[in-house]
Amino acid sequence: MSFSIYFPLIALAIIQGITEWLPISSSGILVFLEQLINLEDKNLNLLFNISVHAGSLIAIIFYFKKEILNILKNLKLLQNIIIATIPVVLFGLIVKVLNLNIFLQDIKVVAFATVFFSIILYLSDKTKISQYYEQNISNKNAFYIGLAQVLALIPGTSRSGITITCARYLGYSRTDAAKFSFIISIPVLLAATTLGAVEAIINLNSQVIIILLIGFSFSLIASLLSIKVFLTFVENNNLTLFVVLRLILGAGLLFYSFS
Repeated sequence: MSFSIYFPLIALAIIQGITEWLPISSSGILVFLEQLINLEDKNLNLLFNISVHAGSLIAIIFYFKKEILNILKNLKLLQNIIIATIPVVLFGLIVKVLNLNIFLQDIKVVAFATVFFSIILYLSDKTKISQYYEQNISNKNAFYIGLAQVLALIPGTSRSGITITCARYLGYSRTDAAKFSFIISIPVLLAATTLGAVEAIINLNSQVIIILLIGFSFSLIASLLSIKVFLTFVENNNLTLFVVLRLILGAGLLFYSFS
């Protein structure tokens, strides 16, 4: 493998780390960029995806370490995290068993999802604040957010974007919506990383290890910065910036897919 491949992989890892936590769809961007880079070894491609998601997972655990420890004392919040996770795990297994990823990763699907859910995000951000998740999130609301998370199986939707959208519709503030979205990402990322690691069994060599370290480390650093900047941003700003970014991305993907 050429040494020049490391540079686009670094870019991919950074983009994954940043966009995983922003409502603009990391999977949608990665589906597009991976087609451009086109790693020849599919197993290696899978391992790289696992490494960048592992970096994001460690970042969110580190950033919310105090909240995670408190969850163990807050059984109601722990229960709601489980409730919000069950739908995406079940539907994720169905997608995997039926091998629907082949169809979901089509660039046209990514493009239309990016545009459509940007509009939904914009409309949801008009909802007045009436809920505070640490105080009174209900099992019903957690389930609704969990159902919304299922839509993130469609590349271009954005897991953080659709869960924040649902939480905003339910009346939660942007900050609370983002925090709950980030917290419920932990079991999802953990499941995806674990399942992927079990599937990707190859003979490791020094070059593969370098690629995995690139994916993990750059995704970890980018994720930590992205989480901090985004949470600071939404405290004082609306989500229109991300709506515009999604529309631009969606338009670009549509142009690319039909050109």
